[in-house]
Amino acid sequence: MLHALRRPRPLSWGLAGLFAALYACVAVNRHRRMLTQAYDLGIFEQAVRAYAHGEAPVVLLKGPGYQLLGDHFHPLLAVLAPLYRLFPSAVTLLLAQAVLMALAVVPLARWAFEVGGPRLAVLVGALTGTSWGIVEAVADDFHEIAFAVPLLAFAATALGRSRPVAAVLWALPLVLVKEDLGLTVAVVGALVLVRAGRGSGTRALGFGVAVFGLAATALTVLVVLPSFNPDGNFDYWGQMGTREAAGAPWELAARLVWPPLKWLLLGLAAATAGFLGLRSPLVLLCAPTLGWRLAADNSHYWGVGYHYSAVLMPLLLAALVDAVRRTGAFAGPDRAPGQGPGQVPDRAPGQGPGQVPDRAPGQGSVRGSVRGLARERADGADRAAVRRARRALAVAGLVALVTLPVYPLHELVAPGAWGTSPRLERARTMLARIPDGATVAASNRLAAQLAGRTTVGLVCREPSPPLPEPSSIGAPPAGAGRSGPDWVVVDLADPSVHAPCAIADTLRMLDRYEGLGYRRVVDDGDLRLLGRP
Repeated sequence: MLHALRRPRPLSWGLAGLFAALYACVAVNRHRRMLTQAYDLGIFEQAVRAYAHGEAPVVLLKGPGYQLLGDHFHPLLAVLAPLYRLFPSAVTLLLAQAVLMALAVVPLARWAFEVGGPRLAVLVGALTGTSWGIVEAVADDFHEIAFAVPLLAFAATALGRSRPVAAVLWALPLVLVKEDLGLTVAVVGALVLVRAGRGSGTRALGFGVAVFGLAATALTVLVVLPSFNPDGNFDYWGQMGTREAAGAPWELAARLVWPPLKWLLLGLAAATAGFLGLRSPLVLLCAPTLGWRLAADNSHYWGVGYHYSAVLMPLLLAALVDAVRRTGAFAGPDRAPGQGPGQVPDRAPGQGPGQVPDRAPGQGSVRGSVRGLARERADGADRAAVRRARRALAVAGLVALVTLPVYPLHELVAPGAWGTSPRLERARTMLARIPDGATVAASNRLAAQLAGRTTVGLVCREPSPPLPEPSSIGAPPAGAGRSGPDWVVVDLADPSVHAPCAIADTLRMLDRYEGLGYRRVVDDGDLRLLGRP
């Protein structure tokens, strides 16, 4: 067994399997504790549920008749439909995400094995698996970028290993994951173009991929998304700093570095690559994602929370491996002691390996001194390269150790994370009273528990058709409630009840439902269940 783990394939897949299991434990346990939300697990479950039944991804949690392809462009989600049809549960999405995220370990660990052997492979695999961006995303419901993380890992390592065709093939599906990732595909094409030799067909490939990536993003943002969107536009234009881009250049430049919360994102990203990774061209793959995040108005994009940084992790760690490789700090099996990276021993033409070159009398001392000096310089360069590589790996390891207690992977060893509180039991009992197939209006976290077996929308929003207004004498009008849901269920102590719905809107709708004759089936403090009259 130990001998097998000294080979790159079993080692990389073993590490990936380990992290997939850890991710699954964290994600499923958080769902069990009702910490997942309608935004976003419930939304994606409704979309995949529709795909699984051969329907368009219309998502009630976003609004009546809302076509989710008008929000973000992620048709690759449909590949989960067969799996969801067999196992119709939110857990299916969480397990799929755990496996997809963990797959990023495989190419990075294998490349690290080629560069520095099993120890470096284990270290890079562990750095990838514990990276703060991936861990946070795994625990933060489900998102389409679960597909992007392994695709980016394979594409970046293929670029680093000078395999342009493989890099392009891994990168192209990114345009089906999210609309902005076409820009990353364009950077992949640009790197292939720059690295290609003059007159090589690879230059044409790189140029074509760069143009394709730009065109794919333009097409989805300007045509596809508005065609599906209920309002006929791209909802996120207003968050992308378009006003500053159209004005003075310094306004947009200032936006990229202010407020200081953005410095934390940039600093932590650089430290994840051990700072040395910033010397690698692969770090340019991060530029599109960082660019739109820093230029946006939405403060959620600026920080180091949520799922937004997951796509950066494989790119930063690939840049780290590439930079370590470039230092030549890890000697290959054919490299002689004291020999610099890429050097070969001096020998005369026709002279075999290991033979001593012929020299004229009196030349030995001079040539020996020159070669000795060259060897000393090479040894000094080697030692400096080793120090740089070790410092970079130490910094990246320190980042992983410091962030481990902050991000949710630590819940695996937190006793309080595995218990079941009496309040959680009461909430489960309340939800169990809602039959399968019912129509429900629910608060954010409760909706995530119901999306797989009911037709659920958010309680703070007007259903379709709209609710009738109560009569002036206080009695519900004839037929009241027929246009509303069968059940209304809320947890007013849910901290996420403020977003996406303000608590005032939730309370207002509760009053409206009760004014229409909905009866309180459960009234357990902050837990309330109303039934249709």
